[in-house]
Amino acid sequence: MQGAPLTLYNSLTRSTESFRPIDPANVRVYTCGPTVYNYQHIGNMRAFLFADTLGRVLRWKGWPVTHIINITDVGHLTSDADAGDDKMERAAATTGRSIWEIAAHFTEVFKEDVAALGILPPSRWAVATDHIAEMIAFAEAIAPRHCYSLPGGLYFDVSTVPDYGRLARAHTGEDPAEGRIAEVEGKRNAADFAIWRTTPPGESRQMEWDSPWGRGAPGWHLECSVMSQKYLGAAFDIHTGGIDHREIHHPNEIAQNQAHCGCADTGATFWMHNNFLVERGGKMSKSTGEFLRLKVLVDRGYHPLTYRLLCLQAHYRSELEFSWDNLAAVSTRLKRLVQAIETLRTRPATPTTGSTAAYREALDAAVSDDLNTARALPVLEAMVADKRIAPQDRLAALGDFDAVLGLGLVTLTRADLRVRPATALLDEESVQARLDDRRDARAAKDFPRSDAIRDQLAAAGVEVMDGDPLGWDWKVNP
Repeated sequence: MQGAPLTLYNSLTRSTESFRPIDPANVRVYTCGPTVYNYQHIGNMRAFLFADTLGRVLRWKGWPVTHIINITDVGHLTSDADAGDDKMERAAATTGRSIWEIAAHFTEVFKEDVAALGILPPSRWAVATDHIAEMIAFAEAIAPRHCYSLPGGLYFDVSTVPDYGRLARAHTGEDPAEGRIAEVEGKRNAADFAIWRTTPPGESRQMEWDSPWGRGAPGWHLECSVMSQKYLGAAFDIHTGGIDHREIHHPNEIAQNQAHCGCADTGATFWMHNNFLVERGGKMSKSTGEFLRLKVLVDRGYHPLTYRLLCLQAHYRSELEFSWDNLAAVSTRLKRLVQAIETLRTRPATPTTGSTAAYREALDAAVSDDLNTARALPVLEAMVADKRIAPQDRLAALGDFDAVLGLGLVTLTRADLRVRPATALLDEESVQARLDDRRDARAAKDFPRSDAIRDQLAAAGVEVMDGDPLGWDWKVNP
């Protein structure tokens, strides 16, 4: 490991702890992935940006990483508290498309969003329906001591494992079973959850399999225990997810893990959770059918990395407020940074008088302190602006900052950030051609023609930025 000791906040112990991998040659990380019944809203994407930052920091510290992200294409109900309809079945019934088509489409769009945000792909995308046999075998192993059968399927008895819900109580100070409704007749405890759901008599599902408990489908919680164990082992280093998983999904995973090992081990050493992205109206949700996804930001003229920078500006454990004003301010910050870097590229090489070493150390110190990217960003900006350091040395150091922050600053250009909104009437070539005409008109002191071209561009949604302190020639207004 290089640099400062890495400390991470462990939700299980409610404390920041020194991170020491189980195997320094292979740090193993599992991230709860998307349920691919719909597009992922930008609040969902914050969880994957956080997991990406974690992986980047681990590699920066010198550790190889095996990172697994699951794709949930079966078993996730409309309520995380183990009630309601299967999200995938409901989406199929609503759209008239097959579940398999829906899963394939939304998985592909999710992966496109991941790439656009500069998120590194995991070591493996683990798809739930590829692991049904393993799920049945896992359930068979724990059923005799920890489960019971009801007409609706196989249920896990949470009283059979030690300290059920410790992860949730670590934050709420309450019994996680309190306030739950035992919606299934015959459940022994309100918090008991389904391991396997049998298809009701006379009904059929698009996704169902034969099992010892009848034809049906696995419960959502089962897949993560099975796939994390298959690819990372019974004991691995870090499990990540959104804070919404901390109260129900992850405690249920831990209960399954304990049942399978016959011990008090939780599976992961560290359980880490990012906080919500919130709007002024409250936590983001898909329940209304209207929600912000990455494409909406791009259609408004914002580069996807603007959203990445917005997330990096806040600590992952802090709530982050989204507003269009906030996003516009972040866009300006990114433009300033890109412009400064482009200026460095035009500077001739000079003898080295200063060093970037102190900036690299400050970057390492910031992210080693529980991934404090908000503290790392001013370090980056100060390094880029430090005229005591030769331009070529500052440009070389960008690779280290990019490796950790993932902003792509080594290659990102002003032209990249000039994203054309969906409502724009002109493409970039047309805009540039009219700007060239306007420049010729101004050179010839034909100001009426210059003004006319500016007005035509404004009518098409293009703002000519004469006198802009950033030196940006133009921008497309959403």
